[in-house]
Parts: sequence; structure tokens; C-alpha cells
Amino acid sequence: MNGSSIQKEILIAPSLLAADFARLGDEVTKISSSGADLIHLDVMDGDFVPNLTFGPGVIQSIRTFSSIPLEAHLMVWHPDTYLDDMKEAGVDRIIVHQESDVHLNRLLYRIRKMGFSVGVALNPSTPAAFLEDVLDLVDLVLVMTVNPGFGGQAYLSGMREKIARVKHMRENGRGLSFRIEVDGGISPVTAAEVVEAGADVLVAGTAIFRHPPYEESVVRLRSAAVAGTPS
Repeated sequence: MNGSSIQKEILIAPSLLAADFARLGDEVTKISSSGADLIHLDVMDGDFVPNLTFGPGVIQSIRTFSSIPLEAHLMVWHPDTYLDDMKEAGVDRIIVHQESDVHLNRLLYRIRKMGFSVGVALNPSTPAAFLEDVLDLVDLVLVMTVNPGFGGQAYLSGMREKIARVKHMRENGRGLSFRIEVDGGISPVTAAEVVEAGADVLVAGTAIFRHPPYEESVVRLRSAAVAGTPS
């Protein structure tokens, strides 16, 4: 099936980076019942990106509080060294950066073999074309719409063209049906633009966790996203 014939619903993935870390279990419980589709976990090593967040131990401790899937976005060098621990922690999807491993093809095969859903991410400065030879190995392509490392950054409008380019690659690749996720500055103001360009999974931190109740924040974001869905 050609990707152009695939109609995808818009999924909302709240980023736990914007949650209250003092009460993560409660935050995960609330977001799980908010109408969100999955929880996005930003794992940072302080080297690949200039920030430290949380690792497999914290993820394992909150796994029992979540009734929706968990995706771990590994903003780290040597992501292969995290995989066993992420499996034990109960992660459903692993997203690795194209820039983090020179043997990306081998890494993606290993992630798939371990039973994870497979995602690959691109920094703003990385061309979409760098993924052409691995698109058949992934379930999701994440286009960063900010420079990764910190939450609350402003959306980079120049990434709209990259989102559209990734969509074009999907539509013109034989049998490709991966989702297109965006992360960075996503809010009811920017949602329609990225969806119109081709995104179908929206990661949002501040727009949800800083605007409770979460049920209403998710509805606002989804409604704004649907407004950008091509007819």
C-alpha cells in the first residue's frame, strides 16, 4: 500500500518533561486518563544535549501508573546501551536520533528485534534525506521543531518544510506507513500548521502540563490539530 492512501488520526503525546517531578506518579495517572494517546519520555544524558532528565529507573517506577503506552525519546550518545534497561522498565517505543549512532541501520534492527516499536528522530539542522535508507525499518519519524535539550522553547517555523518533506518521502516510498511526530513548541497555536504539513503525532509539554485540567488541555490541542487536517 502506498503511504498516500493512508488516513491517520491525530495522536497526542504529552511530554513528561513539563510535569511536576515531585509527584510524577500522580501526574502520570492524571495524564493517562486525560484522553492523551501516549506519554513521551525525554531521556537526556547531559552530553548529546545540554541537560539531564531521568533514566530507566524512574521510568520503571512510573510504569504502573500509566494505562497508555510509553515512548522513550533517547537524546543520548550510545543509545544501544540503554535498550535492555528500557525493556525492563516497560517502555513500548524507543526513539533514537539519527545523529547519535553511525550504524543506525543495525541499531534500528536491534530495537525491532527486542520487541519495541521503532522511532528515529532528526535535529533541526539534519536533512530529512539522511533517513531515506532506513524508512522501511521504522514505525515513526520524529521531526524536532526545536533544538533538543530543554522544554518551553519556541517552535521553529522553518521545520514545516522538513515535515512536508518527510510526508513526501512516506507517500512516495513503496509500502511505507510510518507516523510523523513533531516535538517542540507545539500548542493550540502551532498544531494546525504542523498537521497541515504532515504530522500526525503531537508531543506537547508546556501546552498541557502548565494548563490544567489536563483533559481540557488535550481537547484544546486535538481540536486545533484537527483544524489543520487536510480534507
